[in-house]
Amino acid sequence: MPRTTRLSAGVVVARETSDGWRFLLLRAFNHWDFPKGMVESGEEPLAAAIREVREESLIEDLEFVWGQDHTETGPYSRGKVARYYVARTRTTDVTLPVIEELGRPEHNEYRWVDFDGAMKLVSPRVEPVLEWARARMNGVQSKAG
Repeated sequence: MPRTTRLSAGVVVARETSDGWRFLLLRAFNHWDFPKGMVESGEEPLAAAIREVREESLIEDLEFVWGQDHTETGPYSRGKVARYYVARTRTTDVTLPVIEELGRPEHNEYRWVDFDGAMKLVSPRVEPVLEWARARMNGVQSKAG
């Protein structure tokens, strides 16, 4: 069956701190989500997800220590589906670069938040993604160093 949906791909970016894991959330208007964007023609979804994180936050040190499994949202916004992976970063400083076509950053704000804080910010569509990511992360011992 041909895919009629539009696929976007992103990453649940997690950073280990002395107070536990923190998740990167980006705000566009009043909507908080993980870095993500449309998969371009001929592009692998994982490559698109990594590219989107780099474009939206300038984070380049993603480590897929929990594997390359993914989860997807149900269709939303005219049939779009968002696919998410989960990766660790050691980067603490996030930059929201100006998008040339927009003349401003794509996102208004970023936050590193714990799981409970993230659950309060994200939309109901994104909550299962966050729960999936936490379950994946809890299945692997931390490799902090």
